[in-house]
Amino acid sequence: MTEVNWSIEAYDYELPQERIAQNPVVPRDNSRLMVVDSLTQDHFLFRDLPDLLQPEDLLVLNNTRVIPARLYGRKTTGALVEILLLKPIENDCWLALVKPGKRFITGATIEFEPNSSRGCDYQLHATVLSSDPETGGRVLQFHLPPRISLFNLLDLFGHVPFPPYVTDSEALTEQYQTVYGNVPGAIAAPTAGLHFTDELLEKLDHKNIRRAFITLHVCLGTFRPVEVKDITTHNMHSEWVEVPPLTVDKIYQTKAHGGRIIAVGTTVVRALEGAASLNHQNTREQFFLTPFCGHTNIFIYPGYKWQVVDGLITNFHLPRSSLLMLVSAMIGRKRLLSLYQEAIAQQYRFYSFGDAMLILPSARIN
Repeated sequence: MTEVNWSIEAYDYELPQERIAQNPVVPRDNSRLMVVDSLTQDHFLFRDLPDLLQPEDLLVLNNTRVIPARLYGRKTTGALVEILLLKPIENDCWLALVKPGKRFITGATIEFEPNSSRGCDYQLHATVLSSDPETGGRVLQFHLPPRISLFNLLDLFGHVPFPPYVTDSEALTEQYQTVYGNVPGAIAAPTAGLHFTDELLEKLDHKNIRRAFITLHVCLGTFRPVEVKDITTHNMHSEWVEVPPLTVDKIYQTKAHGGRIIAVGTTVVRALEGAASLNHQNTREQFFLTPFCGHTNIFIYPGYKWQVVDGLITNFHLPRSSLLMLVSAMIGRKRLLSLYQEAIAQQYRFYSFGDAMLILPSARIN
């Protein structure tokens, strides 16, 4: 391990603006797929996945579903405001990012606008209780009708938030959901899963490529920028995760039969490795994984010793991001950046609505 691997500048690269995907491919599994093994890389379509994996492999997917977390409204002064819900706290309070931030002083009241011109039977407003130094957001107290939670009203007032780099999109909100997502709670999609279709999942079943699920509600920790010069000093924001007993059982069964654990997305990596890291019996020769429900703030970067995950399906990530560092921990920083340059040259589409990479277990460096 050299010092440059821990420098934020070592995880930078230049991406032409036109390589940032603004719309998803239709059908979903027609996106491109770069397949990486120990020595080479090749180019396929995502729909070729059943032929690229082995029988008895286990795909682990994140079944979170994006909530309509973006709300628009006005202060009592008439000023327009925008908030992005991050997570519920308690007693109808939520932590949220706010625009414009300087105007959200303690005690300010916001009245939110319905997301449809057809009207709404409810009025929704909130009061700013406090600031949150860690996120730069605000704690908002929502004033709700009796026996109604904010989750009940988000379909009436909220909008599914696309990432900030998606600025000219015709995508439908359902295209920013995985076909298997059924546990509401995320504010961003687990984008590696966006390539799967129901038909592709059936083909994987026929190949005896099994699947299991975790839940990680994608929040600030996933896309918060790394702003320190030495990445080892970066503090990840925690995110809620559940690794259920059935998934743990399937992982042990897969390992016992010589199958491989393929994580679909970096959120799955964080869930599985985060849960395993809590068991101090783990060694390089043997891992111990138990069901887990709670928060993880695991930060994976080069030098990390893998415990559960053998391979990875992932999209192409932003420069200087913790996601880029996680993938670098699997195949090495220099190789990953070289693959990114090839992807740019081959006109791959980047980020949330972009193409994907399959890192086979043979390519993992430890």
